[in-house]
Amino acid sequence: MPELRKDPVLGRWVIISTERAKRPKDFKSSPEKKTVSPEACPFCPGNESATPPEIFAYRESNSKANSSGWTLRVIPNKFPALLIEGDINRRGEGIYDRMNGIGAHEVIIETSDHSMDLADLEINLFRNVIYAYQERMLDLKKDQRLRYVMIFKNFGAVAGASLEHTHSQLIATPVIPKRVIEEMDGARRYFEYRERCIFCDIVVQETKNRKRLISENNSFICICPFAPRFPFETWILPRNHISNFEDATKEELDDLASILKDCLLRLKKALNTPPYNYIIHTTPVTLKGIEFYHYHLEIIPVLTHIAGFEWGTGFYINPTGPEESASYLRNII
Repeated sequence: MPELRKDPVLGRWVIISTERAKRPKDFKSSPEKKTVSPEACPFCPGNESATPPEIFAYRESNSKANSSGWTLRVIPNKFPALLIEGDINRRGEGIYDRMNGIGAHEVIIETSDHSMDLADLEINLFRNVIYAYQERMLDLKKDQRLRYVMIFKNFGAVAGASLEHTHSQLIATPVIPKRVIEEMDGARRYFEYRERCIFCDIVVQETKNRKRLISENNSFICICPFAPRFPFETWILPRNHISNFEDATKEELDDLASILKDCLLRLKKALNTPPYNYIIHTTPVTLKGIEFYHYHLEIIPVLTHIAGFEWGTGFYINPTGPEESASYLRNII
């Protein structure tokens, strides 16, 4: 029989549809082949002039900015959703509100090697990706115009990646996104009722019952959440309460790199290199040390499609339960 499950943070219901159940092996993808040569790729070494000037990079000590010799490079998006220059100029027009499109939109080119996927990077290079996320967030939070910095990755054309050279993105906004407000409000309500952080309680419960646990290390656990919207939806949560990603210690960042790499490799092996999105959910940059909110990372393989029922109701129909997904990923390596 199908089962409805309620997300304990957002209060969102999902349907685990056993009537249309699929086994984990039914979701295996056909990997996308890379069709652009390194010579034609704007993200490859030697083509630095094809991108805007770099903001930040890890490179050889004797190499110059905007030249070869780098292992990771951060650049402004050539076609930005928001622009860093200008004033916000908030204004009203009757019942409507508007402001200038001020913010930041950056691309983190995760490796100079066109043939590599993020999951396959050596761990020291993978750590540099996580370090770069923190470095850019710490820099952008100094800008008083900005309220939120979102770091995300689209892997594969189906998941929204417009270039095949592995990269992730950062968008900083002058307002706090509605989804972030909803998640924080849900966490606040739980805290007001129980005087505990909902994410801390999830860590305790999932570590204890282990049915949805995929992997763990000293600083993090990786789980399939109780009420997943999508097959193989995966969360990585810090064991200790920390509300702001940018406040993580180097040891915690190293552990995050280790468990994220492990999870991506499991998904790659289990589902044959599926397209996916991941997002770091963190506290707005204007807030710090929030006792009711706990930063985390969500990974969503793109295996199903949202259709009319989901758009019309806000319900999600998931044909595979998280316990089965977690068991499959837990045993894949």
